[in-house]
Amino acid sequence: MPAKKRRADSSLFPNVPIQPMDFFERMYYGQGYQRIAGVDEVGRGPLAGPVVAAAVILPREGIGEEVFDSKMIPIRKREELYEIILSKAVGVGIGAIGQEEIDRLNILQATLKAMALAVQNLPVLPDLLLIDGPQVLRLPIAQKPIRKGDQLSNSIAAASIVAKVTRDRMMMEYHQSFPHYNFAKHKGYGTKEHRRAIERFGICKLHRKTFRGVKEYL
Repeated sequence: MPAKKRRADSSLFPNVPIQPMDFFERMYYGQGYQRIAGVDEVGRGPLAGPVVAAAVILPREGIGEEVFDSKMIPIRKREELYEIILSKAVGVGIGAIGQEEIDRLNILQATLKAMALAVQNLPVLPDLLLIDGPQVLRLPIAQKPIRKGDQLSNSIAAASIVAKVTRDRMMMEYHQSFPHYNFAKHKGYGTKEHRRAIERFGICKLHRKTFRGVKEYL
């Protein structure tokens, strides 16, 4: 039985206009593309930890669930969707760039590298990438950058969910080694609690030394 047209769920996202979430996928399938991968990242803004990207190739019929921008989905639902995506996707790839390389490259270049790694780590080769944001990757694959793509494309939204859950779990593991920063709660973002902890304890090896809010404490 064919899946119904995907739309943003207005009950979950009341401030977002209802729009088809499979518009780009249907358009490019109609042009002859066979394996469309959505690509997104999470972790550009935090003061600590890696930037993590995901690439996801969904089946044409979808996964039987609505997906959307991971930041707008409640944690429990996001975790549930993560497991469904992993079980039903044609392919999932992850790319992560740590804080030392972020400091060496700068956050934009580190983000693009993480995205490229995610695509390269897919178990099957896509023939089109739908990428969240305005940038393209240095890969010999057709690409379509889409601003706010995690709110406009099922494939990108799925990638945003996988990247978000993956990074959150990494930061919760780091919390075990550095509990006084409480990474399990804020995931490395520059919250008041995190900034106070830096003022009190200084920085740790997970902090991005070129970022404002960290470099002042070197």
